[in-house]
Amino acid sequence: MPEKIRPRDWRHRLAAAGEALLDLFFPPRCPGCGRVGFTFCDTCQARIETPPAPACTRCGHPQDTEQLCPTCRETPSQLDRITASAIFAHPLRDAIHELKYNDGRGLARPLGARMAAAWRQGNFAADVIIPVPLHTARQAERGYNQAALLARIVSQEVGVPIGETALVRAKATQQQALLKAVERRENVRDAFACRGDVRGKHVVLVDDVCTTGSTLEACAAALRASGAASVCAFTLARARWEPGFVGPAPDAYASM
Repeated sequence: MPEKIRPRDWRHRLAAAGEALLDLFFPPRCPGCGRVGFTFCDTCQARIETPPAPACTRCGHPQDTEQLCPTCRETPSQLDRITASAIFAHPLRDAIHELKYNDGRGLARPLGARMAAAWRQGNFAADVIIPVPLHTARQAERGYNQAALLARIVSQEVGVPIGETALVRAKATQQQALLKAVERRENVRDAFACRGDVRGKHVVLVDDVCTTGSTLEACAAALRASGAASVCAFTLARARWEPGFVGPAPDAYASM
């Protein structure tokens, strides 16, 4: 007797067939080198920079030992830890730009898989993965939330449930990329609200890029206020640390 195919499986098969048809007439092009026929080629992926080690155990600032850096020892934070799978630099920077601004949703799979591999190496312990939300107007304009796309892949690969509706952006804000560090903090102050039950849970926030950490900090504050036991942030990329700089990652390296 033929195996019965569930409706969800049919949807996946139809989606895959649709993507194959699009690739036939509009073949993908690697955002890193421009090679036709590659969503993100292996050569470019091999060139992605990994974060330096050792580093501060909370903010990730490179230093000589695995402990809190001077800034983190003196500055309170709602975040227990910020970790990134890579440095925000070419060719990953180009891939993220394509993902966010050019409807490059096909990149979510290889980029999310990279995050999942880094998750396993980073020894995360989490009850739920929560993507940093976009405001409804921004998401309607873009058509999707790139953080949610990445979080879904990570969730599938590491076996931790995702809470896509647990956190909402309660007010529209300016794009963080247009602002300096102090302005970023003010821009996202009280911008997020927790709508899910996170009491006693260990939460991992997922986003595409961390620059100053202001957005992640604001998200963590909302989750902590709702009773989260711990909040860590896990991003695809992290802005490069300026040599000799102590403190949050500088805006000088942010292009998004």
